[in-house]
Amino acid sequence: MKRIYTIDITRGVVMIIMALDHVRDLLHTTALTQDPTDLRTTTTALFLTRWVTHLCAPSFVFLSGTSAYLTFKSQNNLTQTRQFLLSRGLWLMFLEITIVNFAFWFDLQFRTIILQVIFAIGVGFVGLSFLLKIPVKILGAIAALIIVLHGLTFFVPIPKDQAAAIGWSFLFRTNVFPLSPNFVLGTLYPVVPWFGIMLAGFSFGAVLQQPARRKWLWRASFTALGLFVIIRFINFYGDPSLWSKQSSDWFTVLSFINVSKYPPSLLYTLLMLGLMFGILALGDIQPNVFTELLATYGRVPLFYYLLHWYLIHLLMFGMVFWQGFGWKDIPIGPFSFGRPPNSGVELPTVYLVWGGVVLTLYPLCRWYARYKAANKNIKWLSYL
Repeated sequence: MKRIYTIDITRGVVMIIMALDHVRDLLHTTALTQDPTDLRTTTTALFLTRWVTHLCAPSFVFLSGTSAYLTFKSQNNLTQTRQFLLSRGLWLMFLEITIVNFAFWFDLQFRTIILQVIFAIGVGFVGLSFLLKIPVKILGAIAALIIVLHGLTFFVPIPKDQAAAIGWSFLFRTNVFPLSPNFVLGTLYPVVPWFGIMLAGFSFGAVLQQPARRKWLWRASFTALGLFVIIRFINFYGDPSLWSKQSSDWFTVLSFINVSKYPPSLLYTLLMLGLMFGILALGDIQPNVFTELLATYGRVPLFYYLLHWYLIHLLMFGMVFWQGFGWKDIPIGPFSFGRPPNSGVELPTVYLVWGGVVLTLYPLCRWYARYKAANKNIKWLSYL
C-alpha cells in the first residue's frame, strides 16, 4: 500500500502535541489538584495547553479507521484484512492493559487499569473486522448516527448493580470503579462513541484516494467547524456542558470552545475533526524539510507513543528527586503516578521539557521508520 503523505504529517503533528499533555500531567505543579479547563480556576495559558491536546485522540482513532480502509483496499482480500484487524486489535488491547498501563503508573502490582485510546482503537479494529462486507456508505451512516445520538445516553442513569455499571460504562460512559482498596478500573474511552469516530474514518478513506482530495478535505473541515459553531451557539444539545457568559469576553470564548472529551461529545468531535481535516489539507503538499520531520513521527506512532510515556515518567522521577524528595515520599497505591504532593514545575518548564522529549525521540523514530521500510518482510514490525 502506498503511504498517503499527509496522513503521516497529521499523525506527526498530533503525536508531538500529545506529548505536551502528558508532560503537563506528570510534571506541572497543579496537575494533581486542578482541572486545567475549569474556567473558575484556570489561566488562559493552562487552558489552551490542555485544550489543544484534545485534537489528539479523535485524530488517532479517525486515522486508524482510515488506515484500515486503505489496507483493505490495498490487500483486496477480505479474509486477510479481517485477520490483520483482529490480530492487531487484540494486540493493542493487550498492550494497553500491560505495557501502556505500566508506563502510566510504574506499578508492578497493576493496582490501576485504565482503558484509554489504545484499548479503544484495539476494540474498534476487532469490531471493524466483522463489518468489512457492509458497504462504506452504510458504515458512514452508522458512524454519523453514533456520533450524533450518543449524547442521548447521558439521559440514561448508570445501573446500580456494579457489574452492569461497568458494562454500561465500558460501552458508553467514562467512569472509574474502585473495585477494592487495592484495585481501580477506569473506562476513560468508552468503546461505542470512539468506534463511531473510527467508522467515520474508515468511511472517509475513499476520499483520501481521490486526486482532488485537498478540496474535499477543506470542505470537510469547513462543514464540521460550521456545524460546531451553529449547534454550539444554539446551546441546547451536543455537549453536556453548556457555554455561558464569563467574567470577560475572552473567557466567554473559552467557554464556547470548552467541549467534553470524556466521552467525546458531538460538539467535541465536530470541532476536533474539523481542525484535523484542516491539518490534513495543509499537509497535502510536496515534501519539504519541515513536513518530513513531522512525518517521521507519524510513520511510527505506536513506537513513539510507548517510548514517550516511559521517558516522561522517568523524567518525573528525576524531577521529584531533584526537588529533594526521597523514596519514602513516593506515594504508592491505586491511581498514583508516584509523584509526591507539593512537587512539580511551572508551565514554562513544562514546555521546555516537552520540547526536549520530542527532540530526544526524533532520531529513534527516524531510525525505526527506516528500519521498518527496509524490512517489510518482517511481519511483526507492523504491530509496533
